[in-house]
Amino acid sequence: MNRILKICPEISITSARRIVNTRNYLIHGYDSLREDLIWGIVINHLPILKTEVSQLIESSQE
Repeated sequence: MNRILKICPEISITSARRIVNTRNYLIHGYDSLREDLIWGIVINHLPILKTEVSQLIESSQE
């Protein structure tokens, strides 16, 4: 996502910057990870991301 934002900062992915921050938290914050926070992201935000990525893929194939 970080690379995509550098190339195309106006990409239509909700909370793109937060995705990058979450990745950094997962990679570097291993001693302070909160399972409830991670599970909340999986349940609440991953379905939205999946839909947005699918829409981007579909629009790029047109």
